[in-house]
Amino acid sequence: MYQASVCGCCGALRPRYKRLVDNIFPEDPEDGLVKTNMEKLTFYALSAPEKLDRIGAYLSERLIRDVGRHRYGYVCIAMEALDQLLMACHCQSINLFVESFLKMVAKLLESEKPNLQILGTNSFVKFANIEEDTPSYHRSYDFFVSRFSEMCHSSHDDLEIKTKIRMSGIKGLQGVVRKTVNDELQANIWDPQHMDKIVPSLLFNLQHVEEAESRSPSPLQAPEKEKESPAELAERCLRELLGRAAFGNIKNAIKPVLIHLDNHSLWEPKVFAIRCFKIIMYSIQPQHSHLVIQQLLGHLDANSRSAATVRAGIVEVLSEAAVIAATGSVGPTVLEMFNTLLRQLRLSIDYALTGSYDGAVSLGTKIIKEHEERMFQEAVIKTVGSFASTLPTYQRSEVILFIMSKVPRPSLHQAVDTATNLPQPGLSIPPLQVSTGFQCNNMMSALPSNFLDRLLSTALMEDAEIRLFVLEILISFIDRHGNRHKFSTISTLSDISVLKLKVDKCSRQDTVFMKKHSQQLYRHIYLSCKEETNVQKHYEALYGLLALISIELANEEVVVDLIRLVLAVQDVAQVNEENLPVYNRCALYALGAAYLNLISQLTTVPAFCQHIHEVIETRKKEAPYMLPEDVFVERPRLSQNLDGVVIELLFRQSKISEVLGGSGYNLDRLCLPYIPQLTDEDRLSKRRSIGETISLQVEVESRNSPEKEERVPAEEITYETLKKAIVDSVAVEEQERERRRQVVEKFQKAPFEEIAAHCGARASLLQSKLNQIFEITIRPPPSPSGTITAAYGQPQNHSIPVYEMKFPDLCVY
Repeated sequence: MYQASVCGCCGALRPRYKRLVDNIFPEDPEDGLVKTNMEKLTFYALSAPEKLDRIGAYLSERLIRDVGRHRYGYVCIAMEALDQLLMACHCQSINLFVESFLKMVAKLLESEKPNLQILGTNSFVKFANIEEDTPSYHRSYDFFVSRFSEMCHSSHDDLEIKTKIRMSGIKGLQGVVRKTVNDELQANIWDPQHMDKIVPSLLFNLQHVEEAESRSPSPLQAPEKEKESPAELAERCLRELLGRAAFGNIKNAIKPVLIHLDNHSLWEPKVFAIRCFKIIMYSIQPQHSHLVIQQLLGHLDANSRSAATVRAGIVEVLSEAAVIAATGSVGPTVLEMFNTLLRQLRLSIDYALTGSYDGAVSLGTKIIKEHEERMFQEAVIKTVGSFASTLPTYQRSEVILFIMSKVPRPSLHQAVDTATNLPQPGLSIPPLQVSTGFQCNNMMSALPSNFLDRLLSTALMEDAEIRLFVLEILISFIDRHGNRHKFSTISTLSDISVLKLKVDKCSRQDTVFMKKHSQQLYRHIYLSCKEETNVQKHYEALYGLLALISIELANEEVVVDLIRLVLAVQDVAQVNEENLPVYNRCALYALGAAYLNLISQLTTVPAFCQHIHEVIETRKKEAPYMLPEDVFVERPRLSQNLDGVVIELLFRQSKISEVLGGSGYNLDRLCLPYIPQLTDEDRLSKRRSIGETISLQVEVESRNSPEKEERVPAEEITYETLKKAIVDSVAVEEQERERRRQVVEKFQKAPFEEIAAHCGARASLLQSKLNQIFEITIRPPPSPSGTITAAYGQPQNHSIPVYEMKFPDLCVY
């Protein structure tokens, strides 16, 4: 009895907070927390907040002792009491209590018992959701990040327990993020040492989503299973993490993703990688999208010597991410992205040519698989097209110009070997992808001068594939009503209404564009028709380009010029100064027939339509090889002799001028044959001759010839005079071009003796004219001895007249 009384006395002397803590524990742990006593403990903690840290320390001491004795029921009661105290108390002394709380949570997480780990995680998650009133300067969560990440990779033998542990780990990481991400006083969770653990742990659980779904027992249980899925929880946590990322933290969050995909070889299937970056792009703030794109571009450069399948996977992911980023803000990464892709495309082509990444095959060198490199090149081209389709109009033109600046252009005298010429077609496909689906109302902004000049200069290259790409790019830009597919086949339809063409009136901006650039376009089409390496696709593209110009950009002046252009192409096939093959000549005849058949029905001039129809019918009977139905087929039916084509088989310019002139078209312009303008772009042409280089000099001589100078009386300037000058300016220009052509042709084809005689006669004539001028204007100086009178009373000077002096030949022009 004495011993009992002593024990009872000592128990009464214990501190009150310890007695209150002891009273919340029942004799049988299965009875759970004693709620009435818990309420007393909570009231005491709120009344005496300075005791809160001691309460926490004592609870921690009891919990550690119970864990060591495997009394897990009391452990659960202690954690429940801690949770209730945390939820109720928000005083300034909470920091000291939290330290004890985190110490107990860490003790539970260190346990090998899954139930204790889950219990500790749940308590930590409740704590993470509490907004503290006072900041903490010394609290660290490094242990929790490491432990929760380890739980995310649990490999427990029991599938159900493994799932619970992984979900607890994900919830714990989510709690750490919520607790620290917006608190500047806490340890920076965005540091690489933390991100390298958190992000791969979440991706590891995302990676096993298919495995978890495949084990769902039935469709009826699927919703419940999905709620408990670690993959879904990991995705939600990853979205929350990225959504809280600031501008300076994006790189630290994305780098572990790239490393994880590299380490687990997840670029090749690319399904998971695409899913990850879709989550990333839709979770981050739109203004941060370009940072993700930059990370991907840098990673692509870093893997430039990796397998083609890996690089293709990165490019596919980049394609998906870029399309999503374009809806937000891509920022300055537009040209950087295209530059990187083109550099990788060029490297891939070099790899395919050399057969290795090092440029030479040697022992230990990794051999390149050509089909894999081709797959990578297709992925790059697809990415260029998909991203460019989201760009505004002005950026598309700049991007195409930027891409074309990367295409190697051989000089006039450079011998282009196979290795140099091969990359050009590969680098020419991306501009076509960029222009696909292009929609623009103003051609001046869609095809600015610098872009059009570069595009048409590229069209004069020898490579047939590049010329075809240029034609298709022009077609993509000009086609604004979806008519291009209706001209994919060249034919002479008797009624074009079956095509159901969408035709709008030419706008004022388009008229200005054609006034400025029409001659460039016509010249490009004309020179493209004369290329010997043209095949059926080239003629189909030329026909489509002519048709679309007639529909999208045509007024009466443009229609007249296009008709003159096509008739000039017919003359190329007839005269054959270029020595074109038979197929090319037949193709030019057929191209002219198809286009004139189309334009005659668009102009709706009955006499014009009748003439075109008559010629086509005559060709069907006598020369079907001059029509597209016999030429542009798999096995063309050609004629072996195209010399001496009768006039009934040709479209006559005189007849067309007569019928269209009677309908209000410019008769003077119709009667002039089309002659392409000579520009600096001829330096890239294969037919550049030395005669053209002296055409300007010959022109100056012809224009300044004294024989052609006549005095014209001053004409009074009136409104009618100005109007006539404007109207006749075009005809004068055409006459001037014709005169230049004749002069150039004379110097090209005339014998050397005739040219030398002509130049000598001109020199003699010029000397005689100079003598006349000197005789009139120059007088001899007075003689010191005076003058003498000769016969007939004429004074004679002793000095020699200046005009009789002999000048050096260099002074004679």
